[in-house]
Amino acid sequence: MMNAIIWPDAYLPGFTENFASNEVIVAGLAAADIWPLLSTPSRWPTYYANSANVRIHDDKGPELADGVQFYFETFGFPVEAQCNEFVPPTAGAAGRVAWHGWAGEPGMDDRLDVHHAWLVEDLDQGRVRILTQETQKGKPAAALRVARPNPMVNGHQDWLDGLVAAAREAQARQ
Repeated sequence: MMNAIIWPDAYLPGFTENFASNEVIVAGLAAADIWPLLSTPSRWPTYYANSANVRIHDDKGPELADGVQFYFETFGFPVEAQCNEFVPPTAGAAGRVAWHGWAGEPGMDDRLDVHHAWLVEDLDQGRVRILTQETQKGKPAAALRVARPNPMVNGHQDWLDGLVAAAREAQARQ
């Protein structure tokens, strides 16, 4: 059985203004190939064009860890974020990374709060599964929910596709 995202109660899908889910399963890569590209935010802009100006606060990093605060820009939003789940993949156990991200001031109409979670797990026959899901709260999230084509689903698919391509390129250089 494949693993699932662990949700904070306040961000349970179905009870927020927006939810996006994307997944790929590919052969020839392992969680160990994917993890360094995902767990190091400064690498995101190298394979995901919708990510920019990444900064990790408080002289932490370059890799995320529980409690690490960071900043990046995506979907036109300046996002402050705090990593609240960080479990690297090991033999027989999925890797998990998640963060609470926010843009705008609390109580304002432009406030957006998200929980963005990733799961990276090795499957049998030399395959890896990468699942990314995000729940969003606030008026901007409600607007994103009805936008067509869906910018969150399409953007996160671009992130997954770029992540897989970057892992394949790194593998080919070894």
